[in-house]
Amino acid sequence: MNVKIAAIIMKKEMRDARRNRWFVVVSFLFALLSVSFSLFGMAGLGSLGVAGFGRTAASLLNLVLLIVPLLGLLLGSVSIVSEREQGTLMTLLAQPVTPNEIFLGKYLGSAFSIFSTVFLGFGVSAIAIAKYAGTKEIADYLMLVCFTVLLGLAFLSIAFCVSLLVRRHATAMGTAIFIWFFFIFISDLGLMGTSIVLKLTPMALFWLVVLNPAQAFKVAVVGNLQKSFEIFGAAGLYATETLGRWLSPILIVTLCLWIFLPLVLAFFYFRSRCVD
Repeated sequence: MNVKIAAIIMKKEMRDARRNRWFVVVSFLFALLSVSFSLFGMAGLGSLGVAGFGRTAASLLNLVLLIVPLLGLLLGSVSIVSEREQGTLMTLLAQPVTPNEIFLGKYLGSAFSIFSTVFLGFGVSAIAIAKYAGTKEIADYLMLVCFTVLLGLAFLSIAFCVSLLVRRHATAMGTAIFIWFFFIFISDLGLMGTSIVLKLTPMALFWLVVLNPAQAFKVAVVGNLQKSFEIFGAAGLYATETLGRWLSPILIVTLCLWIFLPLVLAFFYFRSRCVD
């Protein structure tokens, strides 16, 4: 594999991301809301100011859950299908490049585009917080940034599978929106209904929760911010008593599996089917 060729494809993918109007709009919205949550945070009762890093991290949690998965899905789902629909993928494959270089360049280009959005939003917000409220609890804020990156990569890997399985740009976008809606909204309602009807044990409920990458992210961030997982009720108590200090590493591993397993599947599918 030629790293220079992969880097060229990566840069091209980043340029394409900047031309994607949906990605640009959602990225701008994320940056704007991140800064707004910091500037309009209540630092104390009766006083308007800037919330500290810990409080801002907690307030940004739901914003991240809504927007970052959508960023990954919108960008990754059209990465390959658009090239194939326009005929440029076959032109690219006819050049002296390997499928490995194409796939790696495309994924890294999309990943760095997401990184730039995340770091822009969190970076500007961090500057505002540090200026007015100091750097106390900055570790909680950095923890949220790290988990946000993992969340974005997980949904980007899922989106690459979508981009390879569908044949049209519009279908890829629609599928991406459905997956986002399913993981963020429907899975919560379905899990609540299932737990009531089947009378799930705390152990079963906990493992069903963490199988959802969005929920694994939420549990990990809230648990680390609160320094306790008891806020999640019986399932949280079970997890704390059973797994102890291994709970956070298990949640991290879960997110990493959501990154690597769909990515590996997409890679081998790209090599075996789309290149033939």
